[in-house]
Amino acid sequence: MLSLHTNSLKKYGLSRIFEFAKAAGYDGIEIGVDKNSYDTQNAEYIKRLSQEHGLPIVALHSPKNGTAKSVEHVVEMAAYLKCPVVVITPPKLLDFKFTNWLKKQVPIMRKKKHIHIALVNAPGKTLLGFLPERALNSLTDMKKFGMAALDCSSAASKKWGNLMTVYDSLKKLVVHVHLSNINKHKEYSAPNQGILPIESFLKKLKSNDYSGAISIRIRPTELSAGDDEKVLQRLKKIKAFVDEFYK
Repeated sequence: MLSLHTNSLKKYGLSRIFEFAKAAGYDGIEIGVDKNSYDTQNAEYIKRLSQEHGLPIVALHSPKNGTAKSVEHVVEMAAYLKCPVVVITPPKLLDFKFTNWLKKQVPIMRKKKHIHIALVNAPGKTLLGFLPERALNSLTDMKKFGMAALDCSSAASKKWGNLMTVYDSLKKLVVHVHLSNINKHKEYSAPNQGILPIESFLKKLKSNDYSGAISIRIRPTELSAGDDEKVLQRLKKIKAFVDEFYK
């Protein structure tokens, strides 16, 4: 299933994003829940858009610098929307309270709500040149967490190494994928242009009978956001590329 992450067109309203995804032939939507966007926090409104456009919500991506309260809210949204996956960005390194809460409470919420709650690999940025910016952001941490959302651009950062190697390490745990490429040293480029072996990655997902969604998460400039005709053209081009190697 190919979905569109709303962050890829975040300067548009949710309704317009649904329209673009439907017109381009995508199968679903991933909502990037944003503290500054009330629409992305409103499960009833999202459900209405989903029904109107016939596009299921395949994942909810919780706010980047979240809290226990924000994760609980997103999980409740997912239950209401019958959304199978919640994606969590690793907490900041010194946010010990949130880190410990995730370790203890996520396994309980998974069982109670029957939802895949997955940790996404964040970029390998550092503090003071050597301290990791985020906690729970290593292969070992992700394996202990039990479920992973694989972000292609982040997986190719210096900290993580080769995309294919990272996937091989986590493949049994991967329940969701953020698809993008790196082009001219810029992360979150369109998957059909760049230096990452996206074709091979998609083929490997297919050969391994990956059953989760593939979500296009790229920079809005990659879709020429603001020019509606180009946005639609580029979304269709990306879909054709993914279909060639994965459908």
